[in-house]
Amino acid sequence: MKTQAAASTGRHNARRAADSKAVAVAGRAGFAARGVIYILVGALAVRIAFSDAGGQQADRGGALAEIAHKPFGDVLLWLLGIALAGMALWRLSEAAFGQAGPDGDKPTKRAMAAGRCVFYAFVSYSVLAYAAGEKSSGSGSTDKRTNDVTAKVLDWPGGQWIVAVAGVAVFCVGVWIAVRALMRKFHKHLKMGQMSRRQRQAVDFLGMFGGTARGVLFATAGGFAVASAVKHQAGKSKGMDDTLRSFADTPVGPWLLVLIAVGLIAFGLFSWANARWREV
Repeated sequence: MKTQAAASTGRHNARRAADSKAVAVAGRAGFAARGVIYILVGALAVRIAFSDAGGQQADRGGALAEIAHKPFGDVLLWLLGIALAGMALWRLSEAAFGQAGPDGDKPTKRAMAAGRCVFYAFVSYSVLAYAAGEKSSGSGSTDKRTNDVTAKVLDWPGGQWIVAVAGVAVFCVGVWIAVRALMRKFHKHLKMGQMSRRQRQAVDFLGMFGGTARGVLFATAGGFAVASAVKHQAGKSKGMDDTLRSFADTPVGPWLLVLIAVGLIAFGLFSWANARWREV
């Protein structure tokens, strides 16, 4: 009995810690940091649409380099990395104890939270390592890393199938992100009742436009991965920067790239709205 009581008390205390204000603040800081990265990536993509942007990359590495060159850039990078670690901590609490809302305890929700925790932990580590002086960490071209990884996997037995399945998965994730954004599924995660009418309209626009642009970016990258598998050419697989640049090679010229880039900026602003009104 004592053992069961102690275990129950331990679970209760852990749950209280997960629901604590500190974890909520960590999650909100993470959304704010994510917003900064997407806004910078979008701004770099707009710059690339009309010039070569001085060799800058429209991806996370390019965003970190942009911050590093600003006054107090190192301090800002440390704050960004810590905030992203907060996001990872918040996602970990969701994986362990469930998300806010009536269906937050579903195993699929917890599994997705666990995956996001790992992702944000990696991003946080790369940003903090970059801030600490490891300029090769988190700052390299996503295109080169993507090509290198694809080339290695293609050399494995069944590598073409692995790359193809991964590409289809990324494509499906992109479609899923875009569809959920258009259906405004984000409403159930936000405190819509605390917003004014104009704020709700602005959040709806940013969420739908930004989420759709982000989904299109993912889906396009997945399509390039599938093409890489079919042709057995690692160079056909593209990271974020080359995927964005590919939009400028369409018949409408740089304007599709501008549209997607502005959409990423919108998603960054939507992330800031999440930092303010997200149910955590």
